[in-house]
Amino acid sequence: MIRAALLSLLLLFAAPAFAQTTPLAPPAAGTVRVAIVTALGPITVDLARDKAPKTVANFLRYVDAKRFDNTGFYRAMKLGESAGLVQGGVKNRTDLIFPPVAHEPTSQTGLTHDDGAISLASAGPGTGRGDFFIVVGSVPTLDANPAAKSDKAGYAAFGHVVEGMDIVRQILAAPVSPTAGGAAMRGQILKAPVKIVSVRRVKG
Repeated sequence: MIRAALLSLLLLFAAPAFAQTTPLAPPAAGTVRVAIVTALGPITVDLARDKAPKTVANFLRYVDAKRFDNTGFYRAMKLGESAGLVQGGVKNRTDLIFPPVAHEPTSQTGLTHDDGAISLASAGPGTGRGDFFIVVGSVPTLDANPAAKSDKAGYAAFGHVVEGMDIVRQILAAPVSPTAGGAAMRGQILKAPVKIVSVRRVKG
């Protein structure tokens, strides 16, 4: 009886903690919400279909075909103490990739590579497919810069994390291999990729 009473008290005091969870506001008009479910937890992202329609359509094509399922985050690029990016997706697997999508630069979309931005990984304009990255901190060097002598096209940001940046920061802080990856990614490849269980549109 005493044990049952104590259990009832514990449940009574624990219940309000769960009740205080604040639900996310509905996605803004012109955006599409998706949930990237990882082995560490979910990352919720609002995709700016009104600003970057081609890039968002490309991402949703992979989502709807379930081609992100059982892939992973495999790269963590640290840019100082408080900034960086984590990259994931199909890793250019020939059995999963669709044709590349036209480049939508930030100078055209008005989006920026600030904290929580999701952007299309690419080797240059018009080469982006099914790999993407999420930014931690502000990395304006990833934005388009028409005045620059090189890399002026930047990368195609297409949305923003609305919940789960703690998961993104965990991935960024994960151990990396000192030798894996080509010259451009050496020291940035995760020793243990973080599994992407699924990516789905969020209804509502």
